[in-house]
Amino acid sequence: MSHPFSALSPDLVMSAVESVDIWPAGEPFALNSYENRVLMFRDDEGVRWVVKFYRPDRWSSEAIQEEHDFLTELKQAGVPVVAPWRNEQHVSLHTYQQFRFTLFPQCPGQAPELDNPGHLFALGEVLGQLHKVSSKKPFKHRGTLLFAEGVSEAEQRVVASPWLSNHQARAYQTVVDKIRRQLSAVHVSSDWMIRTHGDCHLGNVLGRDEAFTLVDFDDCLMAPAIQDIWMLLPMEQPQLWRAQLSEMVEGYEETLPFPHQQMSLIEPLRAYRLIRHAAWLVTRWDDPAFPRAFPWLAEAGYWDQHIRQLEQQLLQLDQPLWLA
Repeated sequence: MSHPFSALSPDLVMSAVESVDIWPAGEPFALNSYENRVLMFRDDEGVRWVVKFYRPDRWSSEAIQEEHDFLTELKQAGVPVVAPWRNEQHVSLHTYQQFRFTLFPQCPGQAPELDNPGHLFALGEVLGQLHKVSSKKPFKHRGTLLFAEGVSEAEQRVVASPWLSNHQARAYQTVVDKIRRQLSAVHVSSDWMIRTHGDCHLGNVLGRDEAFTLVDFDDCLMAPAIQDIWMLLPMEQPQLWRAQLSEMVEGYEETLPFPHQQMSLIEPLRAYRLIRHAAWLVTRWDDPAFPRAFPWLAEAGYWDQHIRQLEQQLLQLDQPLWLA
């Protein structure tokens, strides 16, 4: 059975874009994206665009629209994000044949340099601006970060996959069960839950000259503010981490008090992401792009390494490096 994205030919992409009265000047160029299909093109007036085709059956149309409306809200409030293009009827989510798609103006630039204090300050400033707006109301159709529930769902997907030997499956379930028990005891105040970017790593921040823009809100969800901060710092180097964090805090506090009380969530969030990422790879294996990009998933060595990584992370839940 072919994957739905196998029908997304260059001709179909061109026809979809033309269906909303934007006229590409040449074939679109595929960008590095796996969850969705994202392509860049230049229109007949020389304007650069990015078109995103959403993975079928992942998000509801209501959830995608809520992402779009969030981006528009942020843009109107002056937060540096890329809001989706809307046609004359103010529609941002379009459909062509079996695909839902959206167009964005291209955002040029490079990721921040973490050894540049000015970049760190600017990055903190952007995140403070984001969270000031995002804390005003909740999502209704997007997900919520729930530690134990998310780990259990991911574990089921991994164990049901064909990749782990019986020995590996037992070792995996043992360490994941211990992590789940640890995460179940983590207190997350309901007051901490706000609308977040959700996947805020350096690859999703672009800019130049200390002016940065947040891109790719595909994973936006209700979560603590620290979810948008911890992935940006080299947590395995405590001294460097502290110095870089201090610069980000200064920028953040231009707008909001920094959420120092959420720092205890960093290692639980890291454990959660490690478990969820492996499950994501397993779940997407039927997409031909994944075996090509991640061939090591089918190798026993990967799962041995993943289990060791989870065992090491279990130790960090008790003695976080960032407290050293």
